[in-house]
Amino acid sequence: MTIFDKVKSAVSVKDAADRYGLEFDRKGMARCPFHDDHHPSLKLNEDYYYCFGCGEHGDAIALTAGLLGLKPGEAARRMAEDFGIGEDFKPSVMKQLKSYSSRVADERRCFLALSDYLQFLREWKTSYAPQPDIDEPDPRFLEACRMIEPITYWIDLLITGDTEQKNKLVKKLKEDGKLSALEKYLEEIRGENKSSEERK
Repeated sequence: MTIFDKVKSAVSVKDAADRYGLEFDRKGMARCPFHDDHHPSLKLNEDYYYCFGCGEHGDAIALTAGLLGLKPGEAARRMAEDFGIGEDFKPSVMKQLKSYSSRVADERRCFLALSDYLQFLREWKTSYAPQPDIDEPDPRFLEACRMIEPITYWIDLLITGDTEQKNKLVKKLKEDGKLSALEKYLEEIRGENKSSEERK
């Protein structure tokens, strides 16, 4: 296995971009460093990148070479050093490590979203508790009453559950965009809270 094969087996395009300072969003879009790009037009996939603006494309080594101004061989050696890829490199081990890192990142993302949501729910249950002179309870109070228990259970599962339980929960939250929808909902709540504070 050549150094090129070792590096490409171990380092994804996104790993290289992150390591060498190319910022990208959750969808893997970045401002292309190979032309005067005012709006993100460079798409980063796991194995290759492609710019919809200038047509530049390649693998992780090509991206690193372009970002650092190196020749491909120099870029591959630099990446091997920076990512700790030695003579005893085994692709399967590196892939397992990547899989583990990805799983931990997903668990952390779920934990942060659920924790933020639980904090809002607890505040709502207190702040919007029914008053004697009001007939209809506030929808936020009702949502808190309905959701505090399941959200608390999911957070506990992420903290104390075994790997299989955590994987099932993360999969459940990510399927059909549930996690993304929750994150968007939390942003809306924060925006409403900020607007309320500014009006005071």
